[in-house]
Amino acid sequence: MAQPRLKHFGWGREGEGLTPAEETFVLGGIEQRFGSLAGGEVKPPRLEDIKLAPPRLEPPASLPYCSTEFYDRVAHAYGKSFPDYVRGLVGDYRSAPDVVAYPRTEQEVEAVLDWAGSAQASVTPFGGGSSVVGGVEPMRDAARHRAAVTVDLRELGRVIEVDKTSRAARIETGAFGPGLEAQLKPHGLTLRHFPQSFEFSTLGGWIATRSGGHFATLYTHIDDLVESLRVITPNGVIETRRLPGSGAGPSPDRLLIGSEGILGIITQAWMRLQARPKFRAGGAVRFADFFTAAAALRAISQAGLYPANCRILDPPEAFNTGAADGSVAIMVLAFESGDHPVEPWMARALECCADYGGKAERSDTSDAHREGAAGAWRNAFIRMPYARERTIRRGLIDDTFESAITWERFEVFHDKVKAATERAILEVTGRAGAVTCRCTHVYPDGPAPYFTFRAVGRHGDLIPQWHAIKSAALDAVIAYGGTVTHHHAVGRDHRQWYDRQRPPLFATALKAAKASMDPQGLLNPGVLIDP
Repeated sequence: MAQPRLKHFGWGREGEGLTPAEETFVLGGIEQRFGSLAGGEVKPPRLEDIKLAPPRLEPPASLPYCSTEFYDRVAHAYGKSFPDYVRGLVGDYRSAPDVVAYPRTEQEVEAVLDWAGSAQASVTPFGGGSSVVGGVEPMRDAARHRAAVTVDLRELGRVIEVDKTSRAARIETGAFGPGLEAQLKPHGLTLRHFPQSFEFSTLGGWIATRSGGHFATLYTHIDDLVESLRVITPNGVIETRRLPGSGAGPSPDRLLIGSEGILGIITQAWMRLQARPKFRAGGAVRFADFFTAAAALRAISQAGLYPANCRILDPPEAFNTGAADGSVAIMVLAFESGDHPVEPWMARALECCADYGGKAERSDTSDAHREGAAGAWRNAFIRMPYARERTIRRGLIDDTFESAITWERFEVFHDKVKAATERAILEVTGRAGAVTCRCTHVYPDGPAPYFTFRAVGRHGDLIPQWHAIKSAALDAVIAYGGTVTHHHAVGRDHRQWYDRQRPPLFATALKAAKASMDPQGLLNPGVLIDP
């Protein structure tokens, strides 16, 4: 049975959203912190009220899988970043592509690229459209492009081949998370990569953006799971050799993973799989404060226990997710395996926590990882993306940024970045906001702190206000040695800080790679580099 189509504004499919209880919790928390904002609520336009300019380009009859239909163009205008939502809220869909292509084969991908090149059209690869960094908005360089084409890969969603001996599979990259896992399940295997956007994002999007899943240690990024790639570029096809490892020069896979659609369209990948888990243990641990929880986090990571989940929430973040009352920091801790019981690993991790005063929640069931504070966090994590389409209507600036930093710099980094963000909120909006932090991933040499900021903005000025706050935050991230993104990609929103993070000579090499694979500069102009 066909599922409802994705919303033109908001997260998920048409008809989906927060439940009444969830909406009461989210909006109630906002009112408790900022007071009522309902008086200034703005409703997003209905689909039929949106105005689009006529397409500047019509696809030829030889490309019947290309569309200029109204919904297709509107639904591919934006991703899910804060500026994307603001422009959608006021009905500004000038970024809508002229044509949306739904290729069903690699040959059709090649045909679209050939036609776009001859028609002087930019090309934006599109998976699920869940980018939160401005990575899928169709853009044109006026000097190069007279139109914009979006290539949606949803029709390329098959698991083509499974190698159970090597525990790998060849998969088309338009596969959405649930569909991919459903095809692997009969084989007793899983990719085990679950980003927050899992339901509405694709394998190709994960690879192109160096996605991070919610597993907090060991295989944190999609990089760890890619065995080989097949990529259609405007200048030909790249197919890397399928190997468990290689020392033969710089890795071509590493160049393409994280390339964010500027070098080619990833159409197939051999992916490393794992046995589906049979054994689980988990729960939550309470700590007196965030930095004490971080010390326990470091101890667990450096012990080599590799929990599936090991993230910490500062007291306000724990309160905002319903995991605690705001007086304690929370660690969400879980282990799983497809091979062996995991209770000894869980017991040792809890000993590490106890060394720092951590108090574990007790449970007599095998589903402790879905109960109590851990369960509250899990539910909030899955449902959180639905909240923004409700809060933005009330003028709330609500966004996140994530980084990574080595352990010896973590506490100073956290305090400086948080203070810079809080100061910017006060300067921009005239009133105090809220900045919270959690660590979503952990490595032996450092954590990945993930900040959320909220502020009361003004309709009509939301994008400039947001930009000023996020700029101050990312200036501090760069100044104190962090990365501009740990797992959300660069897109256009983070571009100016990415330019400061990467070595200049590497930027020159990346431009050379772009010129070789995409000599006309068709693909995703303005992302990562300029043509």
